[in-house]
Formats: sequence, structure tokens, C-alpha cells
Amino acid sequence: MPWLDWFSLFVRWLHVIAGVAWIGASFYFIWLDNNLKAPPQWKVDKGIKGDLWAIHGGGFYEVAKYAYGPEQMPTTLHWFKWEAYTTWLSGFALLIIVYYFGASAYLIDPSVNAISPNIAIGLGLALIFGGLALYEIACRSRLANYPVAFGICLIALICAVTFFATQWFSGRGAFIHVGALIGTIMAGNVFLNIMPNQRKMVAAVAAKQSIDPQWGASAKLRSLHNNYFTLPLLFIMISNHYPMTYQHPQNYLVLIAIMAAAAWIRHFFNLRHKGQTQPGILVSGAIAMLAISLWVSWPQSSAALESPTLSQVLPHSDSNSGSHSDNLNATAGDASNGEKGVGLNVGEAVAVGTKTLISNTQVEGLIEKHCVSCHSRNPTDDIFKVAPMGVVLDSWQDIERYAPQIVRRTSVTKDMPFMNKTGMTEQERAAIALWYKQWQLKQ
Repeated sequence: MPWLDWFSLFVRWLHVIAGVAWIGASFYFIWLDNNLKAPPQWKVDKGIKGDLWAIHGGGFYEVAKYAYGPEQMPTTLHWFKWEAYTTWLSGFALLIIVYYFGASAYLIDPSVNAISPNIAIGLGLALIFGGLALYEIACRSRLANYPVAFGICLIALICAVTFFATQWFSGRGAFIHVGALIGTIMAGNVFLNIMPNQRKMVAAVAAKQSIDPQWGASAKLRSLHNNYFTLPLLFIMISNHYPMTYQHPQNYLVLIAIMAAAAWIRHFFNLRHKGQTQPGILVSGAIAMLAISLWVSWPQSSAALESPTLSQVLPHSDSNSGSHSDNLNATAGDASNGEKGVGLNVGEAVAVGTKTLISNTQVEGLIEKHCVSCHSRNPTDDIFKVAPMGVVLDSWQDIERYAPQIVRRTSVTKDMPFMNKTGMTEQERAAIALWYKQWQLKQ
């Protein structure tokens, strides 16, 4: 429905704008807190704990932080909350629009877990709000007094949620639900802890009462949690554009590894703001990201392009399959010391003379069967009414133009056809991979 697409567009836009404001504020205030210096005595006498000077936009700024609170409330006090609330509300609206209204298409992968949309939505909501409840219980328990133990439990919670999400939902749906949990925890920190404690502080100053130091300490700790969550959450927000991550056979390990590396890199910047520069953290984080990318990409590429045999990749629906099969067997015999019909893997097949192993007609038929319902100037799919990403495959020229993308999405990451709605088989994927090898040799 066009109106739903427009609504989704504007909600997504709002989500990005609010998220930029919220994360920007998080980065700024953690930086600010870590860069405060001991003030002169006259400021200490006024209750100021630290201050700093900055220049930006053509002006000087002096910022001071009170140890507890000022002697009296200022006329204007700026609060930072709506960035968080707007980000969460718009994000949850997107979750409903895309993944719950479109549960059959985006949330459920029958090859992972063949469940009904209602069950999938129920599991998603239970994961998000159940995870929030466990986090809040841990934060309010004695466990919070032991940072190392608390950190281990928090990591275990995120890892467990990631694993179960990938067993329940499609890869893309699983990733977004882990992100939804993290985002809900972050917004919950603002709504359930930071804002209530700050209201207590304001009320105490207004009533000329003493401020409990625990109010500020608790709010600051939750703010620090949010700061470490930001980079993992940002990755999840963009991950749906990169199927090699969420379609990986061990996608839960991919996500856990990337989140850990991202939080580790964030730790470098938090220490640096305190004047503790430890380049080893940044370097090790970058090496970890490189190692993850090699692990995710290398094995799948090799498997996708080297494992199939000619007998496996022949589409049986081709009207000329008999004669074509004879040609293939003859070619296989040429490459196998005259033994006709011997299985020939792709690596060997591409080295065989100039004979065509997979015809253009066969590949065009596969594209017509599995891709054109969406990727056309006039899509017939029940969900996509405009060709996704503007990729149109109506003609052979279109197919050749997008050949690298076609083989990558069908035979390497295997996330196309979308949710495999058309039932593309492994043999058909292998056929496209084999054709692409031949096609490359002709270029």
C-alpha cells in the first residue's frame, strides 16, 4: 500500500533524526564528564565539582558541574529526554510497520522456524520486554554493586537473546529484535532511572534539602551503559543492508562478535576523553573487525563457487536439457580423461575449453522464475510494488549489468529471492554461480 510506504519513510526519517540527536547528546555528555577539570577554589566554595572551557561556532563556552546541586534552582533548566523518547517511539513504530505488519515476509523464515505471525510477534515482544525486565532486576539488585559480575551477566543476557532470536526469526528479524531490546533498555534507562533521579534532585534543590549522592551516581551509571550500547546498536540499524551478516550460518556469533568489538572500540574513546590514550584497544578492535569480515566472507564464497557438480546444477525444466546434458557430459569427459559423465566441480568446469556449460537461456529462465516478480519495471509481487533498490532484470542486458550482484545475493549470501518465496533450490543457486564463472571468462 503506497500510503504505508510513505508513512514508513517519514517514521524512518524521524527515527534517524531523533537517534542522531540522542546519540550525539550521549557522546557529548560522556565526553564532557570525562574532561572536567578541578575548578579554582572560589568555584569549589560554590559547590562546583569540575569545569571546562570550550570554543565552538565562533564563541567561548564555560561549563561547570556541581557536586550535588546549586543553592537555588535556575529560572531555565534544560532537560534531555525527548531525544530518547522520540527515538524509541519511532523505532518501535517501525518495528510494527515493517516486521509485525509484514511478519510473513520479514520476520518469519520457514527454513529457520515455521511459526505463525501471531506467535512470532508474541515471541518478539516477549524477548524485548522480558529482556528489559531482567536488565532492570539486575540493576536494582545487589549484583549492581559488583561491576565485573554485573558486566558478565549483562553480556550473557545479550548473547542469550541473540542466540534465541536467530533460532526463532529470520536472520534480519533476529538482528532487529536484538537491536530493539538494546534500544528499549537504553530508553528504559532514561525513563525508569535517569529522569526519576533527576526529578528527585531538582525537587531537593527547590525544597532546600540535601541531595542523596546515590541519585546522581545511579543516573550516571545508566548513562554510561547507554554510551557503550550506542555503537552496537548503530551497527544493527544498518545491518539489514548487508545480508552477509544476518544470513551467515552462524549469524548469532557474527552479531555477538561485532557488538563486542564495537563496544571495545567505544571503550577506547571513553578512556581517551579521560586523558588515557591506549591505542592498543583501537588497534585490537580494528583487527577484530577485519578478522570478523574475513571469517564471514571467505568460507561462504569458496563454498558457494566450488562445491556443485555439473550433474547437480542442470535445471531439469529446460526444453533442451537432453541435448545440453549430452554436451555437458562430453565436456566433462574432455576434462576427465575421457570418462563421460564424471562429476565436474565448478573450479574444473570453468577451465574447460570454450564450450558453454550453463546456457544464457537457462540462466534467463531462472531469473524469470525467481527474480522478475519483484525486480521488474512492473512487479507482480504482493509486497514489492517497485523494484527493490531500483534493480530491474527484465532483459538480458539488465542481467549482465547486475551479474555480480545476482550471483552474490543468490549463491553467496543466499538471501535472495527474498525469504526464498519462490523456492530457489541449491542446484539452481549453483547453476547461477557456475554460469557467472563462465560469463567472467568471456569478459
